[in-house]
Amino acid sequence: MSKHSVLWIACFAVYSLSASAQSSPTQQQTFQVSSTTQWTDTTLELQAGDVIKVSATAASFGSQSCDPNGINGAATMGNLPLPNASVGALIAKLHPQDAAPIFIGASNELHIKESSHLFLGMNVAGNPPCQGGFSVKVERIPAGTASNSPSQTRGQQLKSQLSNAAQVFMSGQFGMGKSESNAALSNGSTGTSTAAPVSLKISDAPLDSDFRKDLDGLPRRVNDQFNNLGDMVNFVIVGSQKQLQDALEAASWHVADTDNRKAVLSALMETYDSKDYLAMPMSTLYLFNRKQDFGYEMADPIAMVASRHHFRIWKAPFTSKGQEVWVGAGTHDIGFAKDQRNNNVTHKIDPAVDGERENIGSSLQKTGEVKSLTFYLPPNPVQDAKNATGDGYHSDGRLLVMFLQ
Repeated sequence: MSKHSVLWIACFAVYSLSASAQSSPTQQQTFQVSSTTQWTDTTLELQAGDVIKVSATAASFGSQSCDPNGINGAATMGNLPLPNASVGALIAKLHPQDAAPIFIGASNELHIKESSHLFLGMNVAGNPPCQGGFSVKVERIPAGTASNSPSQTRGQQLKSQLSNAAQVFMSGQFGMGKSESNAALSNGSTGTSTAAPVSLKISDAPLDSDFRKDLDGLPRRVNDQFNNLGDMVNFVIVGSQKQLQDALEAASWHVADTDNRKAVLSALMETYDSKDYLAMPMSTLYLFNRKQDFGYEMADPIAMVASRHHFRIWKAPFTSKGQEVWVGAGTHDIGFAKDQRNNNVTHKIDPAVDGERENIGSSLQKTGEVKSLTFYLPPNPVQDAKNATGDGYHSDGRLLVMFLQ
């Protein structure tokens, strides 16, 4: 079993525990979705804040059964309404005109952000790949009801995000559909940059000439175990290991798990105890011919599966005036993408990687543990490249150099 599979077992287990703890007022209706009808109008008028739970079972009348998750390998005769989902999958849209379809599959949960009208359909173009359709149960939890109160929001969001994330994972791992880089979560994430600009107090004092020479000799990018070049080196921290760890802890950065089996147990136990699991495992990358010394991440606990700020850091083979030097590569995960090396599902990064460099600097500067920050442009800077999984990114090429107190 791959490390990704182990991780997703944990996610499904967390999802199950979270779901079992919820109850909601029953406002249910059942609809029949046919393979011969483009869209079925549920007549449900939805309001902002509503939560819609949808589950489907197949209803078949011929040799080829319909499957709400779609039919792997089925041919299509045109452009599918939802290209990154399998042919014949159950989909929905929230407006009658010009609405982007949403993948439903066997089950999903939608969080309504504005007044909407629910339509259900099958992801087909031309002749349907099966005979029959789906029996679809729709449960509406109105905004403001007891089961849709703030105390329930965390569990509902977790369930919805894991459900969507699981579909992307299954599509990539088991061929249930296409896994594209724009696979969206229910919160509207579409793989675009969402980072807010940050403000840094930058020192104009020049760096020591010997230190600049060492920085000039740094590798510009990290690599994976197959020596595929990946993320760029984009920040440097000067200080002892204790200073480094204390500053990162003060800035609410969490050490990432390195053992996926341990991650399964941690996620299960912390969910059972109603705590937040904030140590999603991080893959191993290499700099100075060795794996990272530490991996750190920061994210909302609900969104950790799909979206997180994170970086890897290595102790440099040189010092600055007797102080240890740490070299880091930071990126912001914003969704899911296909790993170009093996077609598995991996995280998609925000291509504007300078935003994560500034986020790291800002988070540390706010703690008061940083004496000064400065930018340094090395020779042959990285400005446009791809990481080891095939995601493109761009940068102004500068290093953010931080001196700890």
